[in-house]
Amino acid sequence: MPLQIFGLNHNTAPVEIREQVIFSGDAVPRALLQLLDLDGIDETVLLSTCNRTEFYVVANDGDTGVLEAWLQNDQNLNAEARKALFTLEQDDAIRHLFRVACGLDSMVLGEPQILGQLKDAYRQAQQAGSVGSQLSRLFQHTFSVAKKVRSDTDIGSSPVSVAYAAVTLANQFFAGFSRHTALLIGAGTTIELVARHLASKGIGRLFVANRDINRAQALASQFGGFALPISEIEGTLPEADILISATASTDPVISLEQMTKAVQARKHKPVFAVDIAVPRDIDPEVSTLKDVYLYTIDDLNKVIIEGQSNREAAAVDANRILDDEIQRYLAMERSKEVAPIITELRDQGDAIRKAVLKQARLRLNRGTDSDEVLEYATASLMKKMLHQPSVRLREAGEHSDKEMIKAARALFGLAKKDD
Repeated sequence: MPLQIFGLNHNTAPVEIREQVIFSGDAVPRALLQLLDLDGIDETVLLSTCNRTEFYVVANDGDTGVLEAWLQNDQNLNAEARKALFTLEQDDAIRHLFRVACGLDSMVLGEPQILGQLKDAYRQAQQAGSVGSQLSRLFQHTFSVAKKVRSDTDIGSSPVSVAYAAVTLANQFFAGFSRHTALLIGAGTTIELVARHLASKGIGRLFVANRDINRAQALASQFGGFALPISEIEGTLPEADILISATASTDPVISLEQMTKAVQARKHKPVFAVDIAVPRDIDPEVSTLKDVYLYTIDDLNKVIIEGQSNREAAAVDANRILDDEIQRYLAMERSKEVAPIITELRDQGDAIRKAVLKQARLRLNRGTDSDEVLEYATASLMKKMLHQPSVRLREAGEHSDKEMIKAARALFGLAKKDD
């Protein structure tokens, strides 16, 4: 059945559109189950990250129109968001999935986190019961391809991450970090990487804010920092020269009002802020404040591109591997399509064999000469096996069906004699 990928990502939509189409927590299994109820949708996996929301779908009618209508209604998409949606089918869809898993379609070329996110998305779909045999085979092959690309190329060398890009940009903004204070909001992998980069560059003070204070304390303690709950963030904002946020909150964590008060308390000392989250953690209106320099995840793209040039050669090698693996996967899938026919053909042949064998044994039991029985059995077997092909070929000849005749020659390995 047709494989399709439907959705949007950082290549088709800026952050202000991507944040309109985010599925997290209980919204993921809820969406998967609703998709299965749609006409024509047989299997689906949903991947929703800060850079992409993509549906990997097996649709028996090959039409994603019903999926687009559902997404528009479910996420209340505006016209601009609808224009950012894309659809890929069959070979193009397989290539895209392989590229996503290998980090070749990431904003950070070769970044490894996306493979873990893809595996999590697959597990969620398994738990929701939205994965069948086709997507199961595809995703298992995808994970194998990603492993091969990682081991056979240098695509993962010279780490360049969003966290690294954020700290690099901050380092360009400030002459040094030793006299400055950083406030990090969140306690996930990205914030941990940010903290590690800041610590390696000698940040003066480090605060980590998170809804779960225990997680904030665990992270802050690694780098000699201080932990606080997000509910108390307003009191620490005026101290932050560097503000970097990456939470999974669906609403802004820092409002324009809070940031305005912080700037006033700082007596207009500049603030360097990076909002890595999608949806955004910092109210976009904060960028209008004179002394706040606010960057989004999309703004980091230039820094990332400059830092990943040494991975480009590895990407060429990775794409060669993908070319081979796509053909190998397609060959396996196509062979599975004819497997039931081969089984049916063998069953039919075995039924004919058993019928002829039964008649041959009866003749032997009646005392018929064994050579005569062998002649009978082999002639009868050949006649019965070739009866249907012969009938079809005569019909093909009568109707000048050259394709059928050509296929018969290929199927039975018959060389075409010269006229």
